[in-house]
Amino acid sequence: MIPFLDLPAQHRALEKELVDVFRNALENAAFIGGHEVTSFEEEFALFSDTRHCVGVNSGTDALRFALIAAGIGAGDRVITVPNTFIATTEAISQTGASPVFVDIDEQTYNMDSERLAEYLESCDQETLDRIRAVIPVHLYGRPADMDAILALSKKYGFVVIEDACQAHGARYFSKNEDRWRKAGSLGTAAAFSFYPGKNLGACGEGGAITTNNDAIAKTTRMLRDHGQAQKYYHDLEGYNGRLDAIQAGILRVKLRRLSDWTNRRREHAQTYNRLLRDVDGLAIPHEPSWTEGVYHLYVIRTHRRDALQQFLADAGIATGLHYPLPLHIQKAYAGLGYREGAFPVAEKAAKEILSLPMFPELTSDQIEQ
Repeated sequence: MIPFLDLPAQHRALEKELVDVFRNALENAAFIGGHEVTSFEEEFALFSDTRHCVGVNSGTDALRFALIAAGIGAGDRVITVPNTFIATTEAISQTGASPVFVDIDEQTYNMDSERLAEYLESCDQETLDRIRAVIPVHLYGRPADMDAILALSKKYGFVVIEDACQAHGARYFSKNEDRWRKAGSLGTAAAFSFYPGKNLGACGEGGAITTNNDAIAKTTRMLRDHGQAQKYYHDLEGYNGRLDAIQAGILRVKLRRLSDWTNRRREHAQTYNRLLRDVDGLAIPHEPSWTEGVYHLYVIRTHRRDALQQFLADAGIATGLHYPLPLHIQKAYAGLGYREGAFPVAEKAAKEILSLPMFPELTSDQIEQ
């Protein structure tokens, strides 16, 4: 059997350090806030090349709080892509705004910046005035075309909130700045998820906002903690969305290994590429020269996807579908008025993509099998 993801293998190697985190929390009754949370925030901000990191309860909270802190609310529109996990659009809707979709690039599966430009050019002024933000999703750990998206944000006056929930440590070469930058440092703010299966995963729920914007950092710190500027003094109505201290401590242990784990993922991807690049009717992941992805997922594509998935299952090899049905044709968003055919690239990809096993502890023998 080859699992899709082998978290027990990761945790066995770290067992003593992870148990020490839990034991320390018990001995000191340090469960909410405190040293572990502030230390993780400092370390992850440094890792992400940002001034601020705000730990929260989940990647969904991170997206929602970043949008609210950026001033997004009722009546606004936020543009994103239809081939993402529903958390992206839930966060938009829960601010009172409405999600708007644009199609994806055929090769990267990320937001197509040319289609975004075409959509914006087609809008009347009233519609443009309501478009307050764009959320590019760094899908599968590969950064979106941020230079083009940021140029459009300057032209049309919207904020850019990165959905970096799968992109811990991914890098993007900005031609405008002639340098490599980290995912999470490119937009007005960014959201990360530390769901257990992520490249940097907690042993429970967790998320974070990264930003270089002092005002957004201050507001999101209040939003996560009932709007408190100090205990029992509430500047605004907020949420219970804190990152707990045990998860922060666990994330600190894992963060020290993340660069090594990322290197292994990239090596595994190169092995997959070497073995699969000449297979007829199968497309391997495309990595533009201006990205350095972290391969949260290794996603291939074939028109015989369902048959291939069944064949692999029969051989004891687990696979995944990320994601089988685009959001614009999900029942939850029937009220938005989209129909099948609205975003043909995303719809076609959803029928053909297949995620193969990918985790740092994966062996060459397993990949070859």
